[in-house]
Amino acid sequence: MLRLLLVAPLAALLLGACAVEEGSRGADASVARATEESEGGVGSLLLPAEATLETIGYLPRDPMAEGVHENPYTAEQIRRGYRIFRNSVDLAGEFVGNDMDCSSCHLNGGQKIKALPLVGVAGLFPQYRNRDARLVSLEDRIRGCFIRSMNGTAPPFDHPVTLALSAYIHWLSDGVPTGESPAWRGLNTIPVESRIPIEELDLVRGEELYNDQCAACHGLDGVGFNLGGLAEPAPLWGPRSWNDGAGAARIWRLAGFIRHAMPLTAPGSLTDEEAQLISAWVNSHERPEFPTKATDFPAGGRPSDAVYDTLVFPSHPLRGSAR
Repeated sequence: MLRLLLVAPLAALLLGACAVEEGSRGADASVARATEESEGGVGSLLLPAEATLETIGYLPRDPMAEGVHENPYTAEQIRRGYRIFRNSVDLAGEFVGNDMDCSSCHLNGGQKIKALPLVGVAGLFPQYRNRDARLVSLEDRIRGCFIRSMNGTAPPFDHPVTLALSAYIHWLSDGVPTGESPAWRGLNTIPVESRIPIEELDLVRGEELYNDQCAACHGLDGVGFNLGGLAEPAPLWGPRSWNDGAGAARIWRLAGFIRHAMPLTAPGSLTDEEAQLISAWVNSHERPEFPTKATDFPAGGRPSDAVYDTLVFPSHPLRGSAR
């Protein structure tokens, strides 16, 4: 069963948390280029950003179809990776510590524009990552998602789970030029000029927006309802949600996903301000603690929207003001 984070229905991100952030300037032009390429080009590998809830199970490229790879063993690893991607809790449960799957953040199997797509990212690794202050591999990123977004433990580099997920993500990049950042990458952002200072975020209004836009799927308690098999919204806070070291625990990062991918009934219809207020409400709650987050960003540059980071804010700046 597909588990998703839905904003009315709210598909809240994470890793998270797991996507690579880029500047958002030129986002419309980037999407236009991807749309142009869709006529027989690599853009045909992506579902349009405006696709709604009824398309949540659609895959531009289906790894379960025939002819996925000429080598039968590799083909099976790609399929296994996709199955884990869609159902991490059940198929990789020894490494998952909450109720989230890879597909909770990367919609449509990582094949939808402005929903943290993974098409074309494999060829960009290894890459320098500020949070680690070193070059990281694709497998590093996969393992990081398990310990942060899924609040679990990192599978070994050579574990079948890591290798299968890597095989699936590499398969998603077939036909995309290696070493070139795809036009659709890094679009889930809030422009710098539109970012609301953390201390000015209105939690009362954020709660109102959440109740209006999100509670139908996630509930007033943030836990979520089973949508009759169509989707199973993941918890947005509490012990079964992402931990405070995940990318989604940052206000502007989560807001970028909400702004561009949500609501699934009308993706992109929320404003920059509304997305930030909803993000603030979601991240004003208690969630699991990532025990080593103080060692992140060893070379400096800690994000100024990391509200759970006591090296940025001595105490959580959003707690208590609306309760």
